Amino acid sequence: MQKLALLIRYIHYLNRSTTSYGVHPPFLFDLVTRVFKNKSINANCLKIEALKDQLASDKRTITVTDLGAGSVSGKGKERRIGIVARNSSKPKKYGRLLFRLVDYFKPSIILELGTSLGFSTAYLALVNSETKVITIEGCPNIADLAQKNFNKLGIRNITVINGSFDNELPGVLNSTDRIDFVFIDGNHKKEPTIKYFEQCLTKAVNETVFVFDDIHWSEGMEEAWNYIRNHPSVTLSVDIFFMGIVFFKKELTKQHFIIRF
Repeated sequence: MQKLALLIRYIHYLNRSTTSYGVHPPFLFDLVTRVFKNKSINANCLKIEALKDQLASDKRTITVTDLGAGSVSGKGKERRIGIVARNSSKPKKYGRLLFRLVDYFKPSIILELGTSLGFSTAYLALVNSETKVITIEGCPNIADLAQKNFNKLGIRNITVINGSFDNELPGVLNSTDRIDFVFIDGNHKKEPTIKYFEQCLTKAVNETVFVFDDIHWSEGMEEAWNYIRNHPSVTLSVDIFFMGIVFFKKELTKQHFIIRF
């Protein structure tokens, strides 16, 4: 039933979405042209994807603790690492998009909520070794595996924090003056998503970019996305169905775009 509902929402998205020809603000047109439509593949992305393919056949099992909603792992159940690798990370086109977004905006500090096995984190971190990436993961076994994956990829600019978002996020935000790029990919419930958005908003500046995963995953997530994109602090939002991106640039006129990706 959930898959059918998601398919219906996706068809609705396709009917409402536009291509780059329907994008008028110069800032967004440049972003779509240079980032969304960019088909080049960085060698670092291939390294991440090779590791993911390797783990996809891993038959070892771990106990997964799910603190949010929608986990394919099952709360507190033994799961094969290969199943987690295949189901808990986004298709490579979205990982590569994260890579290109970081390359385009060049953030100094990135915050991720929801590490999983660390593939998305790696896309965020391998753009620039000088970028500081902080990622929070609720499951200790998953966090440990993610750190091992970072070690295999030779990544040294990621700090993994194990704990619930509710417990760990306030401390992370208190430790910094600003956050340049936020990727929220955990919990997948309306109220927590809005809560984490508003908490992170306290450290957002004019150039900050927020990316939300699975904005159409459920009615609750769609309601959270509508709240976020209509928030007074948000001046421009982009819906690419599986992700939503918001900007806070005061020089932009408030607009919402649904772009085919």
